[in-house]
Amino acid sequence: MTLAANPGLGKIGGLEPPQTLTGRFGITDVWPNVESGRRPVKAVVGEELQISAVAFREGHDSLSVDVVVVDPNGGTTRHPMSALGNSSDKWETRVRFGSVEPEDVGDWGFTISAWDDPIQTWQHRASIKLEAGVDEELELAEGALVFDRVLAGLPAEAAQERTLIAEVAQALRDTTRPPMARLSFASAHDVASILSAYPLRDIISQSGPWPVRVQRRRALFGSWYEFFPRSEGASTQPVISGTFKTAQARLPAIAEMGFDVVYLPPIHPIGEVNRKGRNNSLTPHAGDPGSPWAIGSEAGGHDQIHPDLGTLADFTAFVSRANELGMQIALDLALQAAPDHPWARQHPEWFTTRADGTIAYAENPPKKYQDIYPLNFDNDPEGLYAEIVRITRLWMSRGVRIFRVDNPHTKPLWLWERLFADIHATDPDVIFLAEAFTLPAMMRALGSVGFTQSYTYFTWRNSKPELTEYLEELSGPAAPYMRPNFFVNTPDILPDFLQTGGPAAFAIRATLAAGLSPTWGLYSGFELYENIAIRSDSEDYLDSEKYQYRPRDWAAAQAGGQTLVPYITQLNRIRRDHPALQQLRNLTFHHVDDSEVIAFSKRDGDDQIIVICTLDPHNTRETTMWLDMPALGHDWFDTLTVTDEITGATWNWKQNVYVRLDPFSHVAHIVRIHGQ
Repeated sequence: MTLAANPGLGKIGGLEPPQTLTGRFGITDVWPNVESGRRPVKAVVGEELQISAVAFREGHDSLSVDVVVVDPNGGTTRHPMSALGNSSDKWETRVRFGSVEPEDVGDWGFTISAWDDPIQTWQHRASIKLEAGVDEELELAEGALVFDRVLAGLPAEAAQERTLIAEVAQALRDTTRPPMARLSFASAHDVASILSAYPLRDIISQSGPWPVRVQRRRALFGSWYEFFPRSEGASTQPVISGTFKTAQARLPAIAEMGFDVVYLPPIHPIGEVNRKGRNNSLTPHAGDPGSPWAIGSEAGGHDQIHPDLGTLADFTAFVSRANELGMQIALDLALQAAPDHPWARQHPEWFTTRADGTIAYAENPPKKYQDIYPLNFDNDPEGLYAEIVRITRLWMSRGVRIFRVDNPHTKPLWLWERLFADIHATDPDVIFLAEAFTLPAMMRALGSVGFTQSYTYFTWRNSKPELTEYLEELSGPAAPYMRPNFFVNTPDILPDFLQTGGPAAFAIRATLAAGLSPTWGLYSGFELYENIAIRSDSEDYLDSEKYQYRPRDWAAAQAGGQTLVPYITQLNRIRRDHPALQQLRNLTFHHVDDSEVIAFSKRDGDDQIIVICTLDPHNTRETTMWLDMPALGHDWFDTLTVTDEITGATWNWKQNVYVRLDPFSHVAHIVRIHGQ
């Protein structure tokens, strides 16, 4: 067996992980970082990161710290860091990575730089001594020498600055003036601005570079809509599949709801051997199309389109139409095979052979997937990897720039790290979403090795404590390596909350997903309140679309008012209008007396949104919300003028706010704060 190469593990752009405590001054606890700098922090163009570090020195002289940001072209910018408190050794600042136009994607980095600051050391010492009348002339003379150094370092073109600094040095030496008057020259506001712009840096220590990978905005912010093209335009009597041509007619309605990404389950030929029937039956009936995830048949494998869906030209037209409507296509990358996939004949070494000579099908006991062979990456890793790169780049060449990867946690991590490095080197705009509902360690690892986005546990977080704890993790410690994509449902998951909560439950979960996460998504049928499970103890849909055609009468639902479309459209419009909702790291929760009502805010510059949502789909809730006014940038007794983005109502709010939410009319207030 030959193990596949794993370029880049432990290095980013050829750089070793950053060192700490290697210079004169201590620099530790640098944040954000992923695996101590062995892998890059995630960011998108224009995203603000809060960077912090602990920096300290021996003795009592002053230390200053800044962040040096390195762009992909090697250019640098400095951002001063502020100490948290007068005696704190923790420093922080906020830095926006990338530019807005053109999009400067690529591998960035930052270095924490700490240095002996003779200016601050002298200013601090002199102010104390002159106040006490100690060593006055000596301190002023030493100050003059410090300003001589500043003057020597000023560029010749900074004429006004040079004149002012020279005057300060002269004033410090003017013994005809009182000592405190001479000191005041050195602390004037215009002088302080010059010293900030042209500091003296002695004995510099550095920690870095700490890598940051900057990607396009869609990597962080977007609204996803999943649907099966074969169901759009399909017929059950007689059984006829929908096609890309008939599915294309659905695209304008999806765009009108405000979605950015149209996600398609696998569109490849489906296996005939062990094909599943309706509701996962082992005995399919004539016309049962089988599961799209059982990829491959005599018609071809991952590089082919299912003949029932049309031709490559039809797919190209489908992609083009989506792009015209402002949407991108996301395609399922499901690395597995049906028993009659060409791979099973041509490369049996890519699978696991059991003791009886048969190829092992997929199992997640007690579940069995008799129509799927999982891949084995131990026998021919290089050959299998080459095939995966080929099919990925093939669909990229056909207009696909986003991939939803099926069950990535069942493949070795080296595969993803190597694949993403290869793709990123030539096509940094390509996005990969990890469909993994698995152990936290594996989900963290998938994010760390380079998945752009990740499915999460949001589907099963319903109570206020569960949501608060999980979102504080995702927006805080997990944010450097994992971007959430909050799907409210999937073809595999019909949560119990939706099964039992009625229409209000759908509105609640949509509000939470769209408000808490910059990227959210839904699976077709959610907007029609589809909520019937195959059994009361199951999350599987009855008559699951995974195994049969599910044509839906959208027009009838709209005419009858049995649809969540207007509210979904509002949510996506609000998200697009407000940059605060397009961020992950800016989340603050606010206290609400009622355990069944949750409140949170997001802020981006002058844009600030507060969301108050009921968690009870059955009853009206009346309660008091207590706003964390300093977190909103206000004093405790200020008054806020807010407008509800859903209803248009305007109110004046103080710290404590009476809230009434009726699940049968409105489940939430989404308000913007005026004057921010």
